[in-house]
Amino acid sequence: MTSLFDVTAGSLIGPTTGGTVTQGTSKSTGVTLNTSSGQITMHDAALAAAAEVSFTVTNSKITSTDVVVAIHGSGGTAGSYSVEANTIGSGSFAITVSNTSSGSLGEAIVINFIALKGASS
Repeated sequence: MTSLFDVTAGSLIGPTTGGTVTQGTSKSTGVTLNTSSGQITMHDAALAAAAEVSFTVTNSKITSTDVVVAIHGSGGTAGSYSVEANTIGSGSFAITVSNTSSGSLGEAIVINFIALKGASS
């Protein structure tokens, strides 16, 4: 599930399919996307300077031992957002987005994520 370079094949190893979803009514609205990687387009509601918002991603591919990596992939003002995946459990995880700029931003940013399969034993 990790994206590693296979020297013998000369290609990336990782999820071959992903998905996309767009938030509905606000930046805190939860989304459902049952793929191990994908893109989430956030709602374009304003996020005040230095404010943060969290939302739940319902995802049947996620287990409590997985590691979810999320980044600001595109859209919006580059360098003005901090994105973190957290609260990982069986069937869901949360994403927290912080506005690190000095002004309010009303942008529909796109978050890229990938779930790396983990184990506890």
